[in-house]
Amino acid sequence: MDALIGTLGVFVTYWRQLLAFTGEHLFMSASAILIAIVVGVPLAVWMTRNQRIAFVIQTTINAIQTIPTISLLLIIMIFLGLGYGTAIVALALYSLLPIVQNTYAGLENVDKNLTEAGTGMGMTKLQLLTKVKIPLALPIILTGIRVASVVSIGAATMATFVGAGGLGEMIMRGIVTTDDQKVLAGAIPAALLVILVDLILGKIEKRANFRMQAARAQK
Repeated sequence: MDALIGTLGVFVTYWRQLLAFTGEHLFMSASAILIAIVVGVPLAVWMTRNQRIAFVIQTTINAIQTIPTISLLLIIMIFLGLGYGTAIVALALYSLLPIVQNTYAGLENVDKNLTEAGTGMGMTKLQLLTKVKIPLALPIILTGIRVASVVSIGAATMATFVGAGGLGEMIMRGIVTTDDQKVLAGAIPAALLVILVDLILGKIEKRANFRMQAARAQK
C-alpha cells in the first residue's frame, strides 16, 4: 500500500516528465513499426517468389531476434551514435520477425483457385498481389503487426541506454537511486501502453476478420 501511495506521489510530482517520456516512447515505437512494415512486407512478397531468398531472409531475421536488446543497441550505437536513430533501428529490427513471418504465411496460404481465377481474368502479378493476395492475407498481416507493436513498446524501455529517453529513463532513475516508486512510475505506463495498443490492434484485427468472412459468405 505504501508503495502504491509513493508511486502516485511520483506521478503527481513528475507528471510533465512522464508525459514527455511517454511521447518519446510512442514516437520510437511507432517509427520502428512503420519502418518494419515498409521493409518487412516487400521482403515477405519477395520470399513468396524465391524459396532460397526466403530461407536466407528467415535465417537472418531469426538470428537478429536472438541478440539481446542491450547488445543490439550497443552494436548499432557504434555506427549511429547515441539518440533516437539507434533506438528506432534496433526496434525496427526486432519488429521485422512477426511482420515478415505473418505476411509470408498469409500470402502463401491464399487460395490458389482465387489466384488462378485472377490470372485467367488477365490480372498482372502486381494486380494479383494488391487486389487479391494482400486483401485476403490482411487479417494475418495485422496479427503480425500487433505482435510487433507489443514487442517494440516493451523493448523501447531499453532505449535509455543509448540516450533516447522514453519511459525507460524513469525506470533507470529509480534503479540508480534505489527508488522503487520511480521504477513503478516508469514501468506502469509502459505496461499500460502495451495493453492499450494490443486492445486497439486486436479490435482492428477482428474487424478485418469479420469483413473477410462476410465477403466470403457473399460469394
